[in-house]
Amino acid sequence: MTGNIEKLKNLLSIDKKIVITTHINPDGDAIGSSLALFHFLKKLGYKVNIITPNQHPSFLDWVPGCNEIIVFDKNKEHSSNLISESNLLFTLDFNDLSRCGEIGDYVKTKIHDIIMIDHHQSPSNYSKIMFSYPDASSTCELVYNLIKGLKNDSIIDKEIATCIYLGMMTDTGCFQYNSVNSETHKIVSSLLNKGIDHNSIYNKIYNSNNISKLRILGCALNSLTIVKDYKATYMYLSKKQLRENGYKKGDSEGLVNYGLSLKEINFTAIFIEDEDSEDLIKISFRSKNDFPCNLFASEFFDGGGHKNAAGGKFSGKLDEATSKFKDSLKKFNSKNKL
Repeated sequence: MTGNIEKLKNLLSIDKKIVITTHINPDGDAIGSSLALFHFLKKLGYKVNIITPNQHPSFLDWVPGCNEIIVFDKNKEHSSNLISESNLLFTLDFNDLSRCGEIGDYVKTKIHDIIMIDHHQSPSNYSKIMFSYPDASSTCELVYNLIKGLKNDSIIDKEIATCIYLGMMTDTGCFQYNSVNSETHKIVSSLLNKGIDHNSIYNKIYNSNNISKLRILGCALNSLTIVKDYKATYMYLSKKQLRENGYKKGDSEGLVNYGLSLKEINFTAIFIEDEDSEDLIKISFRSKNDFPCNLFASEFFDGGGHKNAAGGKFSGKLDEATSKFKDSLKKFNSKNKL
């Protein structure tokens, strides 16, 4: 990271108009890393704007600085003007411009100095400086190390630390994934020393649910199916179930993990019909031990991600998607001898 930090220092040595953006349907790591970087750059005196492709879930509204986020699909003209006027663009928590929707189209029409900060595999070559570390626990961990490299961690205050902890906590499944190591916990220790309220952060994310989320969880659990031969499970949610239970953005966050909580289960998936599309089904995969759900997602469901957390998609009906899932498990396990 050291060489790229020196390059970034040179870019930041000249006054810049900066835009920070992240992926469609921003999650805790996307919002946490974007706001941590936002607060840091503001402390250094830069003019900075955060533009997200669409609205984040309401359970993230409390994050320091959230009220300053500009949502592209609600403010297209203003957002596109800010992007056009900027000369430095940070893209956080994704590594291909297609992941930020229409924002990517605007970026392609103008020459920017683009800085990628991300921890997903197989990055596209679109940035001037690339901080791409797939082994990192989260993009927030990378932002912490970036800030430390540019200045030192003394500039990290409680606000910045809160944003960083949020992303690290949510993107590691509360510090249970294989990406967590001793360095992760050293960073957490440093953040705790900044005075963050880790208990409050956890409760705001996981214990502040809408009633609609619990009802939708009930529907998902009712569909839980065990594929015993392959130590796998799956669940599904239809558009009808989402509508009938008052689905709100973010209500399906984390539901997939319930399918992994059963004894001797190593792999799970949840299939959710997209409310705004005719035949699109969005899929989340989770695994434990050595099952590479990113490879499974890439091979069979046009997806990807991390070893233990990935996503994909399917065009068709729910029963077709789950049938393909079971067939794919057989093929994948036979091929990889898992």
